[in-house]
Amino acid sequence: MHELDHVAVVVADLAESEALYAQLGFSVLYRERVEDQGVDIVGLRAGDNVIELLKPLAGDSPLQRFLGDQRSKLHHLAYRVENIEAELARLSANGVRLIDMVPRRGAHGNRIAFIHPSYAGGTLIELCQPATDHDRSQY
Repeated sequence: MHELDHVAVVVADLAESEALYAQLGFSVLYRERVEDQGVDIVGLRAGDNVIELLKPLAGDSPLQRFLGDQRSKLHHLAYRVENIEAELARLSANGVRLIDMVPRRGAHGNRIAFIHPSYAGGTLIELCQPATDHDRSQY
């Protein structure tokens, strides 16, 4: 695993959360809807890193259930990898409990997979292989 790619926070209200982060000095880098993940995403510049605000699209989604009645809640830490299949195979061979054995599509066409939070002391960890046309320096 390489550097931190992003920190994801589930929010009840994107506009309210954007306003809060704007007051703290963060700027919007991107907005995206990922239908197959059931989420609207707003990426915010956090120095050399990104904070992703995740707004569930459906009231009965797993993200909404995770959020509960809170206004926001830390969801996961995402780490960048060069070859997600190789990393998943390596982790699996080392006994790491995975949620995803096969990568799925994330924001920007990135390929993502999750390590089960029970393996990491309750923290959900995402592996993120950026799409070939996704250059973070554009932010």
